[in-house]
Amino acid sequence: MKKQRKIIITGMMLLVTVALQSQFPIFKGCPVTVDFSAKLRTWDGFGFNYVETAQTIDYTSNPTDYGGFSILSEQSRREVIDLVFGDDGLKPGLVKMFLDPFQQKESGAAYDHETTTRNMRMFVRMGLEKTRSRGDDLTIITTLYGPPAYMTMQKTLRGRDLDHAHKTDLANYLINWVKFLKEKEKFPVRYISLHNEGEDWERWPWDGKSGNIGSGHDYNMYWSPEQVIDFLKFTRPILNKAGLKDVWITNGEPTNWYRFSFWGYADALAEDKTALKNLGIITSHGFYNGSYDNRWYGSHTSAGINLLRVKRPDLHAWCTSTSWSRMDARFLKEIWGNIYEAQVNGIIPWAGIQRPPLWIGGDPNPGCAINVNEDGTYIVRPGYYYYKQVSRAGQPGMAVAKTVSMDSEIPVIAFASNGTKHPDAFIIINTNFNKEKPVVIKVKGTTAKKFRAYRTQGESEIYNEVGNFELINGEIVYTAPANSVTTFFAEY
Repeated sequence: MKKQRKIIITGMMLLVTVALQSQFPIFKGCPVTVDFSAKLRTWDGFGFNYVETAQTIDYTSNPTDYGGFSILSEQSRREVIDLVFGDDGLKPGLVKMFLDPFQQKESGAAYDHETTTRNMRMFVRMGLEKTRSRGDDLTIITTLYGPPAYMTMQKTLRGRDLDHAHKTDLANYLINWVKFLKEKEKFPVRYISLHNEGEDWERWPWDGKSGNIGSGHDYNMYWSPEQVIDFLKFTRPILNKAGLKDVWITNGEPTNWYRFSFWGYADALAEDKTALKNLGIITSHGFYNGSYDNRWYGSHTSAGINLLRVKRPDLHAWCTSTSWSRMDARFLKEIWGNIYEAQVNGIIPWAGIQRPPLWIGGDPNPGCAINVNEDGTYIVRPGYYYYKQVSRAGQPGMAVAKTVSMDSEIPVIAFASNGTKHPDAFIIINTNFNKEKPVVIKVKGTTAKKFRAYRTQGESEIYNEVGNFELINGEIVYTAPANSVTTFFAEY
């Protein structure tokens, strides 16, 4: 009897031990899951934006080239192109080109698409050649930065309101520029975006009688939701007649996804069947501001995108400008927000190459990949190496894959190969500036047994290879240094 009691007590102790173990798991780090089989949406790619003419009031007396290619030597230009488009570079799949307001002086006058765009076109021409030499291609979106002065009610540069007597002139201005790019330059232009932050009606005096010229703003014109709808319906037949059936109009580019969602633009599109049918992709800037204490609040909400995808599930969405932040790990957190919160298919940050003295009053978003100095030299900035972590991982045609992280300071981005030549890849971000963080990464939905990792951490590591990591029982245990971004590429 005593022996039986002893066996029972031992068994109970074992059950208690098992229960305690299941009740109190031992954490080796932040639990993270990457599931490459859970594909959320097709990925169109990361992009690059060269800005040439952005602020000058009189191009004749004050020509500008904010991108700086005009003062670089031929050798330096080729080095920059290789840094951006080369096989070991950023490898963007998307390019944004602005249409400035100086390419026609008056109604019926000849177009001059060359004078104010020569450096931007050179950059894209060289980039396209480099991209195609490695078997890839680019998709180009061109954005109306602002119309010529004569098309506005104010008859001034940055005039607030469109003179509807010149509505056809504006449509032709857009179309003639695209035909020039496609026919002369042979550029793969796919989309025309109607405006640059044209929703921000408070950038002008309330009566609209004079533009806020020379204040440091770039070119704009006010675009109401009604005007966006009108142009989406008005321009489609003109595009078709011009032989541009493969070019689509977008809704323009509000400052952030919050404004697109809640300032009436998404609602207007959802309520007009013809405009929604004619919409090529959804576009907006993705500038994030989580503070409620000013009018610049902007979240990465997907409300507007979701509203339109209910009616058109095929619609892709691009973030066509976003801040480089302080060129640190939190820059990648903003990219995570655009991908997983706003649910976009592509991201193009604001001006990737900059010549700082040419921005009046100082650029409010001074981060970038490359700076051009006034002596004709250039420097590669930390933003380049942080951006490289995601831009190389998320190539066109891949798919955004589902991720889970149980730490808000460890956002995780993943791209599934999706039948492309590109390997499955995931990115671990540590936005804590002071503390390294161990993570336990459960990897699902891939045939890979190991991953090769590259890391950027401030200026101490700039896209350095940090080794191969084998999956052990389907997991990788990794310690992410403070302010670091690490990309893991599958090896098969």
